[in-house]
Amino acid sequence: MVLHTETIVVVAVYALMLFTAARILLDLGNTPKALSCLVLAIMLPVVGSILYFTLGVNYRKRRIYSKKLKATQLLLQNIRRKFITHTEQLIADNAPRLGGHTELAELILNEAEEPLSLNRVTLLNNGETKFPAVLDDLESAQHFIHIQYYIYEDDEIGNRIKDVLIRKAGEGVKVRFIYDDFGSRHLGNAFLRALKSGGVDASPFYRVRWPFLASRMNYRNHRKIIVVDGHTGYVGGINVSDRYINTVKGNEYFWRDTHVRIEGPAVWSLQYAFLADWNFCSRQKVNPDENLFPTVQKSLTGATELVQIVTSGPDYRRSGTMLSFFTAIAGASQRVYLTSPYFIPNASIFDALRKAALTGKDVRLLVPGQSDSGFVNAASRSFYEGLLDSGVKIYLYQKGFIHSKTLIVDDYLSIVGTANMDLRSFNLNFEINAVVYGKDFCGQLEQSFLEDIGHSKQITLRMWQHRTNKEKLGSKIARLFSNVL
Repeated sequence: MVLHTETIVVVAVYALMLFTAARILLDLGNTPKALSCLVLAIMLPVVGSILYFTLGVNYRKRRIYSKKLKATQLLLQNIRRKFITHTEQLIADNAPRLGGHTELAELILNEAEEPLSLNRVTLLNNGETKFPAVLDDLESAQHFIHIQYYIYEDDEIGNRIKDVLIRKAGEGVKVRFIYDDFGSRHLGNAFLRALKSGGVDASPFYRVRWPFLASRMNYRNHRKIIVVDGHTGYVGGINVSDRYINTVKGNEYFWRDTHVRIEGPAVWSLQYAFLADWNFCSRQKVNPDENLFPTVQKSLTGATELVQIVTSGPDYRRSGTMLSFFTAIAGASQRVYLTSPYFIPNASIFDALRKAALTGKDVRLLVPGQSDSGFVNAASRSFYEGLLDSGVKIYLYQKGFIHSKTLIVDDYLSIVGTANMDLRSFNLNFEINAVVYGKDFCGQLEQSFLEDIGHSKQITLRMWQHRTNKEKLGSKIARLFSNVL
């Protein structure tokens, strides 16, 4: 009887292990994360299964897929047909202005159905440059304001913007506000009540009610979007918080970040991304019309940059941000200048950077010398030796914390947005980037990059190999968790 009971237990454990392994393969496919989960399920069958089904699987992720896809597909049918028709011809007619990056433009069109258009683009370095422009544009709104942020703080700049939103709502301007429920978790009820009582429609994205059982760090909306009257938009790395403004007294350290202001048809793509998120998180059904997507005047003064907007998230079949980064790097003919505060690349990006350096391109990586996440910084550093050995130049920013997410390729291609060069941005978060083709803007962004290099310390392969064993071990251990950081 004892032997029979033991046999039943052993069979049950093996059955649980096989079921968990099959579920992992179906959920995650052939990925490093799948391998890590499989090892845990095999080595500790019962514990591993419990951990995977409580923490590894996000059941709300499956629901977010169905809800988000419906909203996106609805907008896709009503909007995309209006302005994709001429993109192929625009690509053909503007080959010199694309600077040899027509393959990237075609990838974004085919993968994300994002059109190419002529726009006026303004580079905004740091919060002290961005927020005065934002406040001016919000004050000028006549029809609607759409604003969406991962982090929105109840501080001086947060309240200044809140006051403008409430005042504009009182003037009859339609104001919609999306905040990520985790990133903006410090927004209090009083702040949100003031918005709503003032006529602002406010909605959290993907509310987290049981954070410890819902993988609360996963599937967050990392986008930062403002759209004013359908013709002016903002996108980039700067959240709404006083710490992004270096003129505010009492900030712990200098915060270096990058944003862009866009005027022109590309704002339609920002609008599309916002409305898809709004229809999902607010449970409303905002139908597109000419008021939300106004015709942009053809004679836009200073519209010299071609722009595409790339969105990605767990509701997409593939990561458009990763594919666009990879294609841009792989297509480089002269240089690749990359800035990322959290650098945990997948194998494709890692190999693309090494290939570019090994074929004689000037490849430079700018990362934080000090980070707001020591563990992520340690994992990032585990990749440096392989890059240095291939000829990539790596710089550690010393003036403060660099939070910019930018990529410069050759003389014409720039990418500025919300996506980090890491696995979380590629696979888990909802992200949005502006891809800008134009020599003038690229030159401005390159100048900013070189100025940042001037505030950085270059590391060499020899220097990196002479780190202490404790530092090397710490990076290797952190890298083991890179798939979940």
